[in-house]
Amino acid sequence: VQLQASGGGLVQAGDSLKLSCATSGRTFSDYYMGWFRQAPGKEREFVAAISSGGGIRDYADSVKGRFTIFRDNAKNTVYPQMNRLKAEDTAVYYCAATTGITRLGSLYAYWGQGTQVTVSS
Repeated sequence: VQLQASGGGLVQAGDSLKLSCATSGRTFSDYYMGWFRQAPGKEREFVAAISSGGGIRDYADSVKGRFTIFRDNAKNTVYPQMNRLKAEDTAVYYCAATTGITRLGSLYAYWGQGTQVTVSS
């Protein structure tokens, strides 16, 4: 499956941003989808994940209450709605696909190319 992430940009602290990850090549609804991010000089970290049907969602503590992950299986797209952004949210954000909901990046078989989110304080 191919993944294409988009929607990143430069925003101010407190602003909102919605990323998108469009997929193609396989049946989107078969996959659990996740978002990860990597800040300069830091390791990649889990952000959020959603089950194939959308009924199960998981969030990192750092974004819980501010980010919402949702998916539109008709459009083969998954989105994180990111609210009340903070400077520490600055990172390259990656979407990924796997066959079971997990926080472990190593278990995601497919990855998008990443989109930069920069939050100025």
